[in-house]
Amino acid sequence: MRLEIHGLTKRFGTFTANDAIDLVVEPGEVHCLLGENGAGKSTLMNMLYGLLEPTEGTIELDGKPVSFDGPGDALAAGVGMVHQHFMLVPVFTVAENVMLGREQTRAGGVLDRNAARAKVRELSERYGLKVDPDALVEDLPVGVQQRVEIIKALANQAEILILDEPTAVLTPQEIDELMDIMRELKAQGTSIIFITHKLREVKAVGDKISVIRRGKVVGTASPDASEAELAELMVGRSVSLVVDKDAARPGAAVLSVRDLTVIDPRGHMVVKDVSFEARAGEVLGIAGVQGNGQTEMIKSLLGLVRPDAGVIELDGRDISRHGPRQSLEDGIGYIPEDRSHDGFVGTFSVRENLVLDLYRSDEFSSGPRLRLGAIEENARARIAEFDIRTESPETPVASLSGGNQQKVVVAREFARDLKVLIASQPTRGVDVGSIEFIHRRIVESRDSGTAVIIVSTELDEIYALSDRIAVMYDGRIVAVVGPDTPREQMGLLMAGAVPDQPTTSSDGAVA
Repeated sequence: MRLEIHGLTKRFGTFTANDAIDLVVEPGEVHCLLGENGAGKSTLMNMLYGLLEPTEGTIELDGKPVSFDGPGDALAAGVGMVHQHFMLVPVFTVAENVMLGREQTRAGGVLDRNAARAKVRELSERYGLKVDPDALVEDLPVGVQQRVEIIKALANQAEILILDEPTAVLTPQEIDELMDIMRELKAQGTSIIFITHKLREVKAVGDKISVIRRGKVVGTASPDASEAELAELMVGRSVSLVVDKDAARPGAAVLSVRDLTVIDPRGHMVVKDVSFEARAGEVLGIAGVQGNGQTEMIKSLLGLVRPDAGVIELDGRDISRHGPRQSLEDGIGYIPEDRSHDGFVGTFSVRENLVLDLYRSDEFSSGPRLRLGAIEENARARIAEFDIRTESPETPVASLSGGNQQKVVVAREFARDLKVLIASQPTRGVDVGSIEFIHRRIVESRDSGTAVIIVSTELDEIYALSDRIAVMYDGRIVAVVGPDTPREQMGLLMAGAVPDQPTTSSDGAVA
C-alpha cells in the first residue's frame, strides 16, 4: 500500500504542531521519521491513525483520498500503530488483548478464544515474534509486550505499520530483535513508518529518512548519511556526538554501600551482597542487561525500597532506613528510569513539577504558603535553560512529549545542590541535541565535586560518561573495570562470565 501525505497541518489554537507536511511511503519500505522531541512526529502520526483531525491537508492510500474519524477507520483502511506507551490490558492474556474490540464468538455468544490463540500463533510463527498466546501481559518483559502490540496490528491486517519511538524502553538485545522483526515485516510487504531520534537505528534499518524540525519537514536523507550529518539536519546545528571531559580527580567516598541485599515481594533475592563506593568528583557507571537488580539497588539507595540487609552510608552516616523525602533532603538527586511512574505527576503543571522536591525550601515557601512568584520565575528559567518544549509553564506534564517530560525531571534535579546524583537511564527517550546537553551537565556536576552514579542500558553512554564501571549480573557486581575495557570483555561480563582474577579499574582500585 502506498501512502501519500499532502500539506498536512495541525494547529492547536495559535500553536502550529505540523506545518504543511508532505510525505510519501512506498509499499514494503521502512520510512524513518527523524526529529527532536516535540518536533511534531507523534502529532503527524496521530492524524494518520485517526486520533487527531487535520486542520488542513490530505491523506491518500493507493491514490485515493481518505479521512479517519478514529483509529477504527484507520485500522479498517490498513493502517496500524504501536504507541510508545503500550495500549494493553495487563491482566488479560496475549490472545485476549489481540481479540479485544474484534471479538469472535461461537454458538451461544461464547468468546472463541481458540481462534484468537491460533491467530497469535500463526502471526508469531510467520514473523518470528515468539509470543505465547496464553501468557498474561503483566508477566511479560517490555520487549515481548511490544511484540504483542505488533501482533494486534497485524491481526487487523495492517499493511502500513507505525512504530512510535519503539526502542525507547527496550534493552540493546530487544532492540536487535525488533530490527530483525522489522526486516521480516518489510520482506513480506508491510510498509513501516519508524519514528525515532536514534541515529544508529535509523542507519541500521531505514530505506528512506525524513527529518522533521519544529513541525516542518526540513530535508530527506539516505541511511548512507553519517550520524553527524543526520544530527545536524535534525537539530539545525552541529552536534558533538562525543562527550568532552577531562580526567576525573576523585576525592573521598561520599556514598558507601556494604553487603546490600534486597528481596522482592515474590521472595526472590534480586540484589545479592552488593558493595561499592561512589566518590566525589567521579562518575561510577552501572552496566548490565536490564533486569539484573539495577532497579532495585538504585531504589534502595533512595529509600523507595527498604533493604533486607546491608548498610548504606552518606558521608559516614547510616541512611539505610531513610525514606525518599529524607534521602532527597540529605542531598541525593534522583533521575528515575521510569519517569511517568517515579519522576513526575502528570496532571501537575510543568511549573509545579519543577519544584516537586523543592517546594518546602525557603526559596519557594514561607511557612504553609507557597511563593508562587518564585515558583513561576524558576519554571521560566528552567524551561529556557533546558529547552523544554511547552506552550507555557501551566501546561500539564502529561501532555508533553516523552523527551520533554524527561527534561522536566532532569531540570528539577540539577536545580539543587547535590552530594550524590543518581541517574537511571538519564537520556531514555531523549533526542541527540538533548543528550549532548544532559551529558555535559552530568560532567559539570562531576567536576563540581558531586559523586555521580549512572545506570544505563546504553553501553555507549556508560563508556562515554564513566570513570569506573561496575558490571551487574544476577543481582551481583561481578567486576569493576575502567572505561578502556574492550566491548567484547564487557559483553562477557554482562552475560555473567565472572573473571578468574580480581578485576581492577583504570585507577588501580580492586573490585
